[in-house]
Amino acid sequence: MAIDPVCGMNVDEKKAKYVSEYKARRYYFCSSTCKNLFDKDPQKYVKS
Repeated sequence: MAIDPVCGMNVDEKKAKYVSEYKARRYYFCSSTCKNLFDKDPQKYVKS
């Protein structure tokens, strides 16, 4: 299970409909809303 970086919800990578790549890493989301928020400002949600 992956954790949605926006809301903290658990997401099954195999069934996830919403995925983004940032700095050669994949991020999985529970909804299009979380994905869109991440895509607008990924640095806000990614831990350095």
